[in-house]
Amino acid sequence: MHPKAAIQKIPRSFLPADYMVTDWNSLEPYFIELSERPLNNKADLSQWLQDLSELEAVVSEDACWRQIKMTCDTTDKTLEDAFTYFCMEIQPKLQSYADLLNKKLINCPFINELDQSLYHTYLRSVRKSIELFREENIPIAAELSVLQQQYGAIAGKMTIEVDGKEYTLQQAAKFLESSDRKLRESVYYKIQDRRKQDEAAMHELYSTLIAKRHQIAVNAGFENYRDYKFKELGRFDYSKEDCFQFHEAVKQYVLPLVNEIYERKRQKLGLDTLRPWDTEAEPAGTQPLKPFTTGEDLYEKTVKCFDQLNPFFADCLRKMKEMNHFDLESRKGKAPGGYNCPLAESGAPFIFMNAAGQMSDVTTMVHEGGHAVHSFLAHPLPLSAFKEYPMEIAEVASMAMELFSMDHWQAFFDNESDLLRAKEHQLERTITIFPWIAIIDKFQHWVYEHPQHSVEERTAAWMNILTEFSTSAIDYTGLDAYRAIGWQRQLHLFEVPFYYIEYGIAQLGAIGLWMQYKNNPEQALENYMNALSLGGTKTLPELYKTAGLEFNLTPAYIKTLMEFVKTEMDQLIPA
Repeated sequence: MHPKAAIQKIPRSFLPADYMVTDWNSLEPYFIELSERPLNNKADLSQWLQDLSELEAVVSEDACWRQIKMTCDTTDKTLEDAFTYFCMEIQPKLQSYADLLNKKLINCPFINELDQSLYHTYLRSVRKSIELFREENIPIAAELSVLQQQYGAIAGKMTIEVDGKEYTLQQAAKFLESSDRKLRESVYYKIQDRRKQDEAAMHELYSTLIAKRHQIAVNAGFENYRDYKFKELGRFDYSKEDCFQFHEAVKQYVLPLVNEIYERKRQKLGLDTLRPWDTEAEPAGTQPLKPFTTGEDLYEKTVKCFDQLNPFFADCLRKMKEMNHFDLESRKGKAPGGYNCPLAESGAPFIFMNAAGQMSDVTTMVHEGGHAVHSFLAHPLPLSAFKEYPMEIAEVASMAMELFSMDHWQAFFDNESDLLRAKEHQLERTITIFPWIAIIDKFQHWVYEHPQHSVEERTAAWMNILTEFSTSAIDYTGLDAYRAIGWQRQLHLFEVPFYYIEYGIAQLGAIGLWMQYKNNPEQALENYMNALSLGGTKTLPELYKTAGLEFNLTPAYIKTLMEFVKTEMDQLIPA
């Protein structure tokens, strides 16, 4: 049985208990000590790893807090400066020491005496870092850390007016659920026009990022940034060919389902043609789902829902609340998006999101809640490095939680028909996200395979890929100018390049776990928790196996999963 979520801050033995990261001069002595310390036996090595782990946790948590504070308030210059200072003055100096310490570890004669079943993936990752490290990439990486944050600053300023009131684009999205079609259409155009205003700034920012990323790849001896990034992300267990296979499977087995979903939506709304501003709407007379009112209400209902699923999950959220680790409501000046930020030393992560009272906010909350549970389960592992788990399992943690929790969404809805609508909405999202994942992923492959491209070429490539995966059930007539910059709303392209296919891979894992859950809930949750407790100490196929899953991207496997979801969806829809 898993313990109560009584998270313990890692006690310090190497650094003073009250030490705080302020500048490089106060931090460097600890790195010097580790780099010069003699390692004469296995016990020395184990202690050294422990001290290194502690130092990494302290530094990582400090960097995380700087980022959290800055995203919670993008208007406060001092918070931005504190983050930039870390990126420009501390991070670059850390990298040289990280390489030095990596080499010290790999060259230590006692490394073979470590438990290989526990250390295999960590050492594999250390060797990879040594291979990729180039001194000349340090300043470029520092610049990139700062540049990437400009996306949030540009997007965070985007607001529109509806009926004389100002809304962030996240808040305005709720009007797209209205049964008033004229209102939906006008808000859709306002949102798109607002994005158009910053089209050039986004293009310029992206071009700068691409050029710098390409330089990093070339410096490290790679032909392009894609090949470099695959290695950097530790994609040891699948290749670009597997990604292409995934794209094809989406076209073959997911798009027909997407067409069906939107065709049903069109009929339900009684429309001749379905337009992009109709996809979230409900028929006249049907009120949009209102699962919660305030951020506090969202928190309390999620705890109630998690309590019914597994009390440990609810405990995790209560612990975070006690530590003040939530910022849930959308407001002007707050960066867009949502995330769960693990905090390596205190153990309980921080959840940030932009809730505006919509159904999609419930999904975001339980999704980030799944990440949070993962942080709690992996926290007891002895080294910080063991908690660096691959994204393809991290996203299973969050996406499976979306599907598991559906059976307990009574916490958000007091009548059966709203609950059924919410579940249908969730399953529609589970399916309709796949083409977008394929589009964003395929676009990134193109972008970095053609790093010298012009803005016109980029737009043409984007439109080709977008068309290839577009549903025939939505009429986009006259919207090409907006569609041409659709990629600019995807934060991942700017901030975490190549991190997107993971959502597709993990969605398959989540559906697989949900299939298990439908047969045997206790067993499925046990498999889920056992896999997450391993952190990053096993390879991806091994983590999937522990979760009772296959690590498989073939069209045949994807077809099976889609058939299962379709069956589940059909059961929700009244005959």
